[in-house]
Amino acid sequence: MIDTHTLIVFFSTAVILALSPGPDNLFVMAQAGQHGRKAGFYVTLGLSTGLIGHTLAVAFGLAAIVSASAIAFSILRFAGAAYLLYLAWQAIQAGGIVRESCAVKGFSSGELYRRGIVMNLTNPKVSLFFLAFLPQFADPSRGSMMMQFFLLGGVFIMATMLVFGIISVIAGGAGEKFRNSEGAQRVVNRVAAAIFVGLALKLALSER
Repeated sequence: MIDTHTLIVFFSTAVILALSPGPDNLFVMAQAGQHGRKAGFYVTLGLSTGLIGHTLAVAFGLAAIVSASAIAFSILRFAGAAYLLYLAWQAIQAGGIVRESCAVKGFSSGELYRRGIVMNLTNPKVSLFFLAFLPQFADPSRGSMMMQFFLLGGVFIMATMLVFGIISVIAGGAGEKFRNSEGAQRVVNRVAAAIFVGLALKLALSER
């Protein structure tokens, strides 16, 4: 199996990558700022669940299919872009509604959790990233490559949950005072919508 030193290096690298500005952490930041800390946590759980899917894809070779097929790649990225535009529309429609508390009144925990899953699974670049990243820390001489991929995927998910959890606390706290003002809430929703549109365009225009 993978030695402790390699796992520590991998975990540290994963934390740095999670901190780097990207679609997932910006998505968590927008949702936590718009709906509160709990929303950020539920979305983070959804994103992490999506990472399980990408780990399985790498372990079973499905990511290689996406990498080789331009059609599969395009279907996933356009589906993801369409979903982000839908979320942007929802944010604009919300306007300046003030909620009684930051305890996720506008959306159920299940809805927010599903948002995270869809956001992650419809980004084919995550599978391609895992396909390129995980094998660098795996070695056939250490045993089953599939089990090593599962272990590395689990460690990556732990790092992601740690970083995104912190982002949820910070963004949720910063947005709390705005959620008590109708005008400020309208601004927060529009900013969130702009982030979603930006992420959608980036995903739609991305190349393999």
